[in-house]
Amino acid sequence: MKIDHYKEYFSSRFDLEIKEEGNGEVLTGMLVEKDGDESAKKVPIVRGIPRFVPESNYADNFGLQWNKYKSTQLDSASGLSLTAKRFWENTNWTKDELRGKRVLEVGSGAGRFSEIFLGTEAELVSFDYSCAVDANLSSNGQKGDFLLFQGDLYDIPFDDESFDFVFCYGVLQHTPDPLKAYDSIFRKLKSGGKISIDYYRKFESPNSWSTPKYLWRPITSKMNPKHLLNVIKFYVPLYLPFDTFLKRKFKNGYNIAAYIPIPIWNYLTFGLSEEQRKEWAIMDTFDALGARYDYPKTLEEIREMVASEENHSESLFYGSNGIVANIEKK
Repeated sequence: MKIDHYKEYFSSRFDLEIKEEGNGEVLTGMLVEKDGDESAKKVPIVRGIPRFVPESNYADNFGLQWNKYKSTQLDSASGLSLTAKRFWENTNWTKDELRGKRVLEVGSGAGRFSEIFLGTEAELVSFDYSCAVDANLSSNGQKGDFLLFQGDLYDIPFDDESFDFVFCYGVLQHTPDPLKAYDSIFRKLKSGGKISIDYYRKFESPNSWSTPKYLWRPITSKMNPKHLLNVIKFYVPLYLPFDTFLKRKFKNGYNIAAYIPIPIWNYLTFGLSEEQRKEWAIMDTFDALGARYDYPKTLEEIREMVASEENHSESLFYGSNGIVANIEKK
């Protein structure tokens, strides 16, 4: 964490105790709540990142995933523009409107979207509940000036109405209470600001992505994440060629796959190389099966979730990862 970031974001609430620093950054230290007694909140700074929550928590599977596959989804590593395409087509934001604005990224993962924000000259504040923040710092720490911390979206350490934009993709369905989570991040948005979220879609009929997934999740979501990853790393490379043959050879291959109880995330239309496709399949199959919480919703349920008298405008549609909701606050 840069010392300048402490002054800008935390100095009103916390005193900074530095144990180790270098090049204007706090590598190890502590944020100590001001005017407190012995019970005052103390936030350790570990490996340059403030940790408002324990490093190990219910999102350990995501921490394991994103540190193992920290560069897999980065456009700069894949040579593709999959993340940029998803970002710009779903948010409908522009580089010009982001430039110089304060952005809160909720649930950064390994930093695939952080990389996009850092290319817009936005003032980025990014956090994740898991230790995936370490992967983000490793990948993007030299690409721009941004504040990164490990924290809880139910207890974000900033005043309400502090940000011009709030961005939250791939996160809310994995929280214990998605409605409470959305309300928490919406409160951080300034009047006139914009928020973009996406959310897993609930399907009413059998689907090759969701049907095998929810068949196995009662078991896999309770497994040790390392053991689950080993199982997936074993079977995905064996099953992937058959799944590929099925979906490419037969016109109704995806419908057939919905009735085969083997979950696999096989991205045939992304332009990935064979090796990349295998890596993405392992990573996203683990993502789907290992999350502690997973609550898909219909579009109407999302509309109800984001409904507010504070909404100036809202746009809901089926996007690249389920359902997208874009809201402008009054």
